[in-house]
Amino acid sequence: MNSRSVRARVFRWATALSLITGALAVAGCGASAADPAPTVTVTVTEEPAAAPGTPDAAATDAALAGPVKACELVTKAEAEKLAGTKLADGVEGDPSTPACRYTGPPTGPTAQVEVYAGDGAKKIFDIDKTLEHKFTEVPGIGDEAHYEDNMIFFLKSGTWVGIRLVLLNDPAKNRKPMEELAATAASRL
Repeated sequence: MNSRSVRARVFRWATALSLITGALAVAGCGASAADPAPTVTVTVTEEPAAAPGTPDAAATDAALAGPVKACELVTKAEAEKLAGTKLADGVEGDPSTPACRYTGPPTGPTAQVEVYAGDGAKKIFDIDKTLEHKFTEVPGIGDEAHYEDNMIFFLKSGTWVGIRLVLLNDPAKNRKPMEELAATAASRL
């Protein structure tokens, strides 16, 4: 049973209990010993729990697991392999917008790997769609995956993830390594 259905069940029982208590209190006012006790009937219905593997179950499971740490989805070594250069340690964003940035050295070359997880990744994806960026569907990564030049988005277990590569080269050369890294990151969710 997921936490949402447990909360709903507790709320319904608490509501039923307060109705019963109120009815008994009102019935007790002015009642005599000869009056029969009032009869109170309460019907509580229970919502069925989401079946395993459904989007609601996946979202609930992800929420119970706690917030995703973006720097745990892509390691520094993996980011360096993707960028083809040494990078600084990952800097985790605040918990409200989980993100991780591995930046290149100030002396160059220009390189950065960014990892977004959760609502922030979905928001970037939605904005890029609104701006009519060209996306290619990528099969075999999570529940769904979409690639655009130097950025890949995927959905797995109710969590959106986006991986962006900032590199001054032909984006076509980055597609396969980015898809491989996304598959690895998806396996960690």
